[in-house]
Amino acid sequence: MLISRNLSKSQRLARCAAEHSFHVVPGDKGEHVTLIQRALCAIDTAKIDQQEMDAATYGATTAEAVLAFKSKRRIINFSYQTKPDKIVGIMTIKALDAEMCRVEALSKSFSLLGPSGHID
Repeated sequence: MLISRNLSKSQRLARCAAEHSFHVVPGDKGEHVTLIQRALCAIDTAKIDQQEMDAATYGATTAEAVLAFKSKRRIINFSYQTKPDKIVGIMTIKALDAEMCRVEALSKSFSLLGPSGHID
């Protein structure tokens, strides 16, 4: 179950978090890809090609952003991998969701601050 406001909007991503057959892979298209792209930008300030974002396509720059996210956090399924890949699977979507929750909480905290920098 996904809990961030951003990623929990998608049933497709909820399935990705629970079922291996719903991994998100290069070439995928749809709103679920857009949500992943937005999360990567918010969490790691990923640089994803605007055309990929506009088309909601999991293209080369999205794949590189996923790989960078996974490499930085050592998200590897050691039962069959020796290095991170460009697939958003169960471990990756759960890590994105957890970090998105932190970003959303921080964003909400900042929105409570008034112009003086104090809570109004």
